[in-house]
Formats: sequence, C-alpha cells, structure tokens
Amino acid sequence: MTSLHATPLLIGPLGFQELLLIFLIVLVIFGATKLPALGRGLGEGIRNFKRGLKSDEPPALEDRRPDDKLV
Repeated sequence: MTSLHATPLLIGPLGFQELLLIFLIVLVIFGATKLPALGRGLGEGIRNFKRGLKSDEPPALEDRRPDDKLV
C-alpha cells in the first residue's frame, strides 16, 4: 500500500533575487504611479494596527460600525 501523507512544502528564507522578482511583479501589476500610494496605505494600516494593540480603550464612536455593541 502507498502512503497518502502529504509532505510539507519547505520554503526557505527569501533572498535578494526573490525579493527583486516579487518587487518587479508588483511593479508590473500596479504600475510605478500606484506604488507610493500602496506603500503609504500599507504603512498607515500597520501603524493603526500597532496603535490598536497598545491601546486598551475601545475604538472611537466614529470608528464603530452600527452593529457593534457598546460594552
């Protein structure tokens, strides 16, 4: 009988060539004019996420959705 166990896909660390290839693919997909906006949006999202982790306060009222319940 054959074993049906799947072998895990081993992915090593990303080197310079891999990162360059990923960057070039992103550049082709989004174009050079959209990259600064994508970077700015990503940075803002990371900053807001970190700020949310540090804060013990509930989100401001304008940040809440109408279906959120107040605790």
